[in-house]
Amino acid sequence: MEDLRIKATSTTPKVSLSNNGIMDIQGKSIPDSESDFWSRISEWFRLYMFTPAPKTTFNLQIDYLNTSSSKVILHLLYRLNELKERGFEAEVIWFFNEYDIDMQEVGKDYEHMVNVPFSFKIIQQAVLS
Repeated sequence: MEDLRIKATSTTPKVSLSNNGIMDIQGKSIPDSESDFWSRISEWFRLYMFTPAPKTTFNLQIDYLNTSSSKVILHLLYRLNELKERGFEAEVIWFFNEYDIDMQEVGKDYEHMVNVPFSFKIIQQAVLS
């Protein structure tokens, strides 16, 4: 299975999913067609589950997401639960802008919905002089 790379657009995040267990989703997620965008990612995850890396790290840096994207991301996090139940290591690193309390809360909500360890990383805003 090949790694999956998708470039960011004005409505979709940058995606990098690797067989080595490092997975990144970064940016805004309000796709015009959720099924077109997320179906490739969901299918890649489905196949990854057959031969996962010993440890999977899911890095999420979401600036904004709509309800349908939120549901798909939760489904992907449930997949990480499955990996943990099968004895593999899995973790989520949730990045958020230091001033974006809403996205921090979204991450906290996800953390309470799954049985995967979460780390929260603050992205510092550059101060303009």
